[in-house]
Amino acid sequence: MAFFYHQKIKFRQCDPAGIVFYPRYFEMINDTVEAFFDQVLHYPFADVMQGNGVPTVQIDARFTAPSYLGEVLDIALNVARVGRSSLDLRFDALCDTQPRFNARATLVFIAGRGTATPWPDKIRTVLDAEGATT
Repeated sequence: MAFFYHQKIKFRQCDPAGIVFYPRYFEMINDTVEAFFDQVLHYPFADVMQGNGVPTVQIDARFTAPSYLGEVLDIALNVARVGRSSLDLRFDALCDTQPRFNARATLVFIAGRGTATPWPDKIRTVLDAEGATT
């Protein structure tokens, strides 16, 4: 089941031509992940970051068309795989019906100073319901 995040393109995300500067898409992806953790997992980053973390350890993106100031992107997040301490996510962004970018990312749940740690049971239960488990 997809989680949707709506992102209106703002001036701060654009280059002087009014087109999204590509690194800003990675910020939008992170905003989508943060909203997913808050709204679906009920584990807001303010709580996650109390001694833990969920760094992105790999990300691949393909940009298919430019996005412009004032447009609204609908970013779909899908859980592709749930591992013991990792999570693969897929992102597909559309403006109306036109694809703008897609990406795949792997996040790892860590405790303390960077040790991969199994997902907490209450989070794992929701993740298992959202995607395929390996």
